[in-house]
Amino acid sequence: MRRFLLVLLLWCSTGLAAEVSEDPIERHTLAIASRLRCTVCQNQPVSESDADLARDMRQIIREQLIAGKSDKEIVDYFVARYGDYILMKPPYEGPGVWIWLGPLVLFGVLALAAFAYLRRASRVPLPPPPKISAEDAARIREAKRQATQ
Repeated sequence: MRRFLLVLLLWCSTGLAAEVSEDPIERHTLAIASRLRCTVCQNQPVSESDADLARDMRQIIREQLIAGKSDKEIVDYFVARYGDYILMKPPYEGPGVWIWLGPLVLFGVLALAAFAYLRRASRVPLPPPPKISAEDAARIREAKRQATQ
């Protein structure tokens, strides 16, 4: 009987739950804020930061969305004030090209250096192994003989 009442209580409580509504401007604000870097945090987007500056930036984004500005205009507003550093994903032109191409160039240089080193190392012949003395040869023969017995 208790189990039935518990199931009935849980089933009825779902009918009393409040409907969840989401603000589309808030979702849009967070989408834009996720593309911007918090300048006082370490590589954290504005959408995830609890810093006062990040809260202010989210408020500015929200106000500009309500004013009817486009995503590009809002992002350009912050780039004009903070520079390209504010972008979580740097641009593909200007100095941003080196951010994208730098690791590839570095990898290429390191690969060429490794190739040249290994090629040079393979050309140098190894010295011949040292000759075994008569005493060492006798000890090896004795160890082999004992191992076979």
